Amino acid sequence: MKDDTIAAISTPPGQAGIGVVRLSGPQAQAIAARLFRPHTPHNLPYPTHRLILGHIISPDDGHVVDEVLLSSMRAPHSYTREDVVEINCHSGYAVLQHILHLTLQQGARLANPGEFTLRAFLSGRLDLTQAEAVLEIIQARSDTGLKVAAAHLAGGLGQKITRLRESLLDLLARVEADLDFGEELPELNYPELILSLQALEAEIAVLCQSYAQGRLLREGLQVVLAGRPNVGKSSLLNQLLQTDRALVTDIPGTTRDVIAENLVIQGLPICLLDTAGLRQAHNKVEELGIERTEHHLTQADLVLFIVDATEPWHPEDTSRMAALAEQPALLVLNKCDLPLRLTETSVPATWPHPVLKISALTGAGLPALQEAIFQAAMGNTRPLTPQIVTQARHNRHLERCREYLDQALKIIGTGNPPELLALEMQAGVQELGAILGLEIGEDVLERIFSRFCLGK
Repeated sequence: MKDDTIAAISTPPGQAGIGVVRLSGPQAQAIAARLFRPHTPHNLPYPTHRLILGHIISPDDGHVVDEVLLSSMRAPHSYTREDVVEINCHSGYAVLQHILHLTLQQGARLANPGEFTLRAFLSGRLDLTQAEAVLEIIQARSDTGLKVAAAHLAGGLGQKITRLRESLLDLLARVEADLDFGEELPELNYPELILSLQALEAEIAVLCQSYAQGRLLREGLQVVLAGRPNVGKSSLLNQLLQTDRALVTDIPGTTRDVIAENLVIQGLPICLLDTAGLRQAHNKVEELGIERTEHHLTQADLVLFIVDATEPWHPEDTSRMAALAEQPALLVLNKCDLPLRLTETSVPATWPHPVLKISALTGAGLPALQEAIFQAAMGNTRPLTPQIVTQARHNRHLERCREYLDQALKIIGTGNPPELLALEMQAGVQELGAILGLEIGEDVLERIFSRFCLGK
């Protein structure tokens, strides 16, 4: 651990009831003592895990900066396993910056982004999956995402990876023992080794498969509303949001630019994009809007292609649907509250995705549409287990471990030297260790923790 003391503002900018300046390190108590004057006398060190009322005093001229509550958490029973002090003051830019400046004057160093959590990891209080889960909790966009992140912080994923790594280490130990002491030990049971490696590979495969859903929980699903002008895209956006966010008129081409809004459907964060109607542009502004629509269609996780069911089938819709056949999409027949000229039977037989009937005006069919959006993204899975993978870094190491295990199995099957088998298994162990932070360089740690905010 480092022997310096760090300080940072741990609450977001803006005016609020409370702001927090946090210190961690061997001088945290001493720095706080030079700035803090309790209302009632207290001997140093301050009692741990208790709030003490007092004032922050400027050492330069003795003036009172703010009335605060000071909390002291002595090592090792703190977030970083170092001495930690938190100064709970009134929130506001001036007072927080003033108190932070005073702590720096007294010998603290401004913390780097995520440095408090980095120290918690380096002290062994958290493994790397738990440290990354701290950021997941901060950035969680839904209750479901928060539950998964909290399970990661509690160690669910880390425990799973640890168990897999230890199992692979046990198998590696048998192989290396056979290499070093083969004449003194019973012959290695290769059929049993194959079954054990296959079982590990299968468990890792399940984790890898969970990443597609975990990524959506963390990053959200980008859903593009597309179709010809006046089919009801903006009305559907307003209905899903339950607010008049987009302007709705009978004039074709009203939506010229992309409108993005966020909502949550069954615990899944969604970014809805209402786009310009797809048609031959009538002017430069509309042309630019349609170009943006085309771009977002290629980037979408899911497209809701909307048609007006009160009109005959339009040839342009057929060509557009053919282009969408190879990506996740739903066909939405809108205006079902009016006499229909289109039904599910009117849809070209080549369309491979679900078809739904709704009324963006009345809300009819909206629950079924929301369920279809969820199913298109997540299937029937409700990912509430602690073992779901949400980080691209974790998935990358798991996929590499699978590759090493697959190569190890091929080596056994082809009768190659067991030394090569041991090398592949060692590489697999290293990949699992990298997820936990056991086999990882400082440059990787810096990239991981640089994504954190200051003060966390």
